[in-house]
Amino acid sequence: MKQTGRFTIKKRVAALVVAASLLTFSVTVYSAEKLEKESLKLGFIKLTDMAPLAVALEKGYFEDEGLYVQVEAQANWKVLLDRVVSGELDGAHMLAGQPIGSTIGFGTKADIITAFSMDLNGNAITVSNDIWKQMKPQIPVKDGKLVHPVKADALKPVVEKFKNEGKPFNMGMVFPVSTHNYELRYWLAAGGIKPGFYAPPQDTSGQIDAEALLSVTPPPQMPSTMDSGTIVGYCVGEPWNQQAVFKGIGVPVISDYEIWKNNPEKVFGVSKEWADKNPNTHKAVVKALIRAAMWLDAENNKNRPEAVEMLSQKQYVGADYEVIANSMTGTFEYEKGDKRDLPDFNVFFRHNATYPYYSDAIWYLTQMRRWGQINEEKSDAWFMETAKKIYRPDIYMAAAKALIAEGKAKADDFPADNESGFKAPTGDFIDGIVYDGSKPNDYLSKFAIGLKGKQKVVGGKVVDG
Repeated sequence: MKQTGRFTIKKRVAALVVAASLLTFSVTVYSAEKLEKESLKLGFIKLTDMAPLAVALEKGYFEDEGLYVQVEAQANWKVLLDRVVSGELDGAHMLAGQPIGSTIGFGTKADIITAFSMDLNGNAITVSNDIWKQMKPQIPVKDGKLVHPVKADALKPVVEKFKNEGKPFNMGMVFPVSTHNYELRYWLAAGGIKPGFYAPPQDTSGQIDAEALLSVTPPPQMPSTMDSGTIVGYCVGEPWNQQAVFKGIGVPVISDYEIWKNNPEKVFGVSKEWADKNPNTHKAVVKALIRAAMWLDAENNKNRPEAVEMLSQKQYVGADYEVIANSMTGTFEYEKGDKRDLPDFNVFFRHNATYPYYSDAIWYLTQMRRWGQINEEKSDAWFMETAKKIYRPDIYMAAAKALIAEGKAKADDFPADNESGFKAPTGDFIDGIVYDGSKPNDYLSKFAIGLKGKQKVVGGKVVDG
C-alpha cells in the first residue's frame, strides 16, 4: 500500500520557492496552524464509497497537509466504531447513522462527530434469483423493459406467500443504524410490508411485529450469505450488489437513488474528544478529503476509471475492476443485461455532497424514532439540538475557506456563508412523502407504518403513550 509521509527537505524547499514567487501560497502546511498530530491511522470498510480516503492517500492530498496517514480495512462496522472510541483509530469512514446512534446511546454510547459527508447514494437492494422470479409478474413493462423504480408492492405477494407457508422472510442489512437498514425499511414500508420495530434496551432485534425479518450481515459477506439461502435479499453498498449480478446469484431491484434521490450515505467520523484535542489536524484531514471528493467528481467523472483502478487493489476494496466500474462509472446493472445510465449512483462532491447538513442528521433521527430505536416522543427542538451536537458544518467551512485561500478551490464550490444547514423540503422519495428537516414530527405523522406522536413499543406491541 502506498503510504504518505511528511514533506522531504527537497519538497519543503520547492514549496517555499513557489510561495515566495507566486505570493499565492499563503496558507501552506508550514505557515498554517501547527498540527497537533501528524501520524494518523484511519479505518474503513471495503466499499467503493471509501474512495475519498484512498484518493487523498494516493494523490498526495494528505501529504500536502503535512500528514502521515495509514488507512486500514476493518472487519465490520462495530469493530470500526469501537476502535475510533478507544483511540486505536484516529477517525474512520462511517455509516452516516453511526455518530448519531452513538451520541443518543443506541448500541455503543460515545460522543462522535462529523465535519465531512463522504458521498451521496451508492446503495441498492438485491434479491435472490428465486425471489426475483416471483416478483417479476407484478412489475409493469413499458417498451419491452421493466418499469423502474421497482416498488416493494411487487414483493408483497411473495412475503405473504412465505408467511402462509410458515417460512421466515429473511433479509440482510449492514448495521442497525446504517442507511441500508433505514432505506430497506423505507422501501418495504412504502410497499405495505412491515419491517419490524425495536424496543431498546430489552429488544434490539428490530423484528417486533415484522413481516420481513432484517438482520446484520457484513457487506463483503452479503452475496455468499444470500447464495447459501440464509437470507433472500439484502441492502448494501457497492460493489456487493453488482457482485451478485456477476456471480449470477441475484438481481438488484432498486438503487437508493430511486428510494431517496441524493441521500447522504457515509461520513468521516472522529470522537469529540479527539476533535477537541486536535482541531488543526482535524481541519487538515477535512481539507484533504474535500480535495479528494473534488477530484472524484471533476469534469463529468473523468477520473473515475483511475479511481476504480485504485479501489480494485486488495488493500482497499479488492473486487474486480469490472465489478466496481459497473456502478462507479455512471451506469448500474439490474437484471443481467439490463444496464442503465445512473450518473449520480455515486456522488462525491457535486450537489454539496461533502457538506454536513443538519437536515440529513435529523432525517436519520426521524427513522430511529419511526422504528423504535428512539422509543419515546421527542420535540422538534430535541431533534435540532441533537443534530447540532454531531454534525459540524463550522469545521467543514473552515477547511473549505482554507482551500479557497490556497487557490485549491473556489468559493462557489461550497455553500454560502449564510447556509442554514437545512436543505429545501423535498418529495424525492419513492412514496412521494415530503421531508422538511425543520418539522420532524410532522414528517413522522405522514407514514402509515411506523411510530408517531406519543406511540411507543411495549411488550412487543405498539401502544399510545
